[in-house]
Amino acid sequence: MTDVASQPLVTVTVTDHVATVSLNNAAKRNALSAALLDAFIDALSGLKGQDVRAVILRAAPGLPVWSAGHDIKELPHGHEDPLGYADPLERALRAIREFPYPVIAMIHGTVWGGAFDLVLSCDMIVADETASFAITPVNLGLPYNTTGLLHFIGRLPMNLIKEMFFTATPLKADDAAKWHIVNHLVPSAELDSFTQALAEGMTHKAPLAVAVIKEQLRVLADYQPIAAQVFERIQDMRRVVYESADFQEGINAFLEKRKAVFTGK
Repeated sequence: MTDVASQPLVTVTVTDHVATVSLNNAAKRNALSAALLDAFIDALSGLKGQDVRAVILRAAPGLPVWSAGHDIKELPHGHEDPLGYADPLERALRAIREFPYPVIAMIHGTVWGGAFDLVLSCDMIVADETASFAITPVNLGLPYNTTGLLHFIGRLPMNLIKEMFFTATPLKADDAAKWHIVNHLVPSAELDSFTQALAEGMTHKAPLAVAVIKEQLRVLADYQPIAAQVFERIQDMRRVVYESADFQEGINAFLEKRKAVFTGK
């Protein structure tokens, strides 16, 4: 019998210049723990030294949940920013965006919370009919960070962002395709082969040109100036929320497996 605890949280295979990075913690539904995210960041870093020209990011085969999102048990309690610059999820998002070659998210199953931000940070998304996407900080009373909101603003219409954040309702595969969240929606039986062919096609293009165009696009998208006083006001508003009783109630309710009762205090 296989010892689940001994299995790697992230696995990597490389075939013909395409690396496949698989999230492999079925027991915790690929919750984005510090350990899993550190393993993922290490995997991407290791691929920079190999002749890899495209990466496919996926959940291990057979999992109905692509990722359950940020590991709630690891969110800081008390008066600390739950999504600070050094948070493992934030570091993972930067690792994807700064990786020199295309990263394709291949989605089979549900994508929750911070995992949606992780997927949106990839260069392309290929999904099948089982896919759905939800962003859920309001279920916890958690103030999402400015960097994360800018990721969504860069990809989705404002009215859709507001509906997804305010309701935390999952967006099904067909609607994700309609809103151009996914590049390609393909039948489940074709998901692996289609994504592999897409990645392999990129490996035959000029790698230096691909890398510099990706970096140019990242810089142009990421470096939007915000006045110092505006940033300080946003941070102060967020601080009020993560120091609130509602945030503590959201965390407690999740851990106790009950419905949160928010009071707006």
